Amino acid sequence: MLSPDPSTAVVGVNLWYGVGSRNERPGRTGFAHLFEHMMFQGSAHVPKNRHFELVERAGGSLNATTWFDRTNYFETLPSHEMELALYLESDRMGWMLPALTQETLDNQRDVVKNEKRQRYDNQPYGDWNERLLAMVYPPRHPYHHTVIGSMADLDAATLEDVVGFFGTYYVPNNAVLSLAGDLVPERTLEAVERWFGAIPKGAPIPPLPGNAEVPLLMGETVRDRVQADVPLPRVIVACRVPAFVDVEFHAVEVAGALLGSGRASRLYRTLVRDRRVAKDVMAYVFPLITGASMLLVWATGYPGADLATLEGALVDQLEGLASVSEEEVKRAVALTDTRFVRMLEEVSERADLFSMFTLFFDDPDRLNHEMDRIRSVTPADIRGVAERWLGPDNRAVLAYEPGP
Repeated sequence: MLSPDPSTAVVGVNLWYGVGSRNERPGRTGFAHLFEHMMFQGSAHVPKNRHFELVERAGGSLNATTWFDRTNYFETLPSHEMELALYLESDRMGWMLPALTQETLDNQRDVVKNEKRQRYDNQPYGDWNERLLAMVYPPRHPYHHTVIGSMADLDAATLEDVVGFFGTYYVPNNAVLSLAGDLVPERTLEAVERWFGAIPKGAPIPPLPGNAEVPLLMGETVRDRVQADVPLPRVIVACRVPAFVDVEFHAVEVAGALLGSGRASRLYRTLVRDRRVAKDVMAYVFPLITGASMLLVWATGYPGADLATLEGALVDQLEGLASVSEEEVKRAVALTDTRFVRMLEEVSERADLFSMFTLFFDDPDRLNHEMDRIRSVTPADIRGVAERWLGPDNRAVLAYEPGP
């Protein structure tokens, strides 16, 4: 996917692979995130860590992220250095396996395990994601486990496992390449063909492991109360909502903005400023594509705060969306719209969005109409979100209380 923009002097190169933690089978979790690290450890023609060195020496920046449904790798470079990114990405897509060794696997496995210790195991509230996913999604669902995976599964990974995972998912028929910025389409297509044309198509991508079907309603309120080494009490409430690819997701997205975007949001205005029962609040909608996504809200209380009071305050705001005003919806739509426009202003973000809409919807042109979909959300849509998906028959409540 190409998006020419002569107003800038840089090019964003973005490569999405249709592989994330949802593709991992039981006993082998964490592979997608492990590969995010391993893909920077050299390929047949690029020595270890040279990827970073070459891009930064050329005046560019780069990174990668792993998610439940995809992994992406991206570079932003001066436009005359565009082919450097194509060379680097094509070499690790087509010729990474010759450089893959047991030493590399052992090294990066230790890096990922240390990251898990720092970000999940030894952080206050660090295991919230792991606990909540297990509550919202049943054991055989692809979202039941975290993106980073488990220590035991990382330890059990063999070089043969890793080679097989790469050969299955890091192939041209499971990838989307997007470029945005100062480029000439004809020359860019020639360069893409030159660098990627010799890479053979992979086998058909296997179906997701486990059972991806899940009803939108959990049928009850499920609870987990954790006494842990945390500084303050915190309550998180999550609900299943339509998937990112569902036509009703935009209403959920706007509902999330209405609840938690900015100091005029319902959560901040009511819980922090007016009632003063919370020190901080948050609302977030997970853009997940398989079966059901998730909307969550949380409130962190002051020392000694009552967990039931925090939960009740959050529930009041979720249920209160059933009486949302037109003015509130206009504000939330404007915030969501503005956030999307600002993403479009950056060539790197624009390339990322093209990759996303192509991989998830098979429709890169959807980007040009996304603002219309956001702006079409009405108060009735928000009321529908509250009435159908935010009730007591569809909640997971995770509560943290300070303890020994």
